[in-house]
Amino acid sequence: MNSNPEKNLDNQSIEQQNTDLESQKAIPSATTNDIPEFGWSNYAERINGRFAMIGFMAVLLIEALSKVSFLEWAGILQK
Repeated sequence: MNSNPEKNLDNQSIEQQNTDLESQKAIPSATTNDIPEFGWSNYAERINGRFAMIGFMAVLLIEALSKVSFLEWAGILQK
């Protein structure tokens, strides 16, 4: 057994810091239990879908406000 109480406290604090770091790495999303990760994951696909919906609504808003199709507004098609 180790009789040095200072060393035991140091080991406990290091173990606590390691536990804290591990728990911070696996924080789930606010809306689901999915853990954010890179690559082809359910979380990434959900985020990409949400951004696509926002982009599509922006295109519809541009067309509604300018009374011009988005392709013409962007300069892709010429009238």
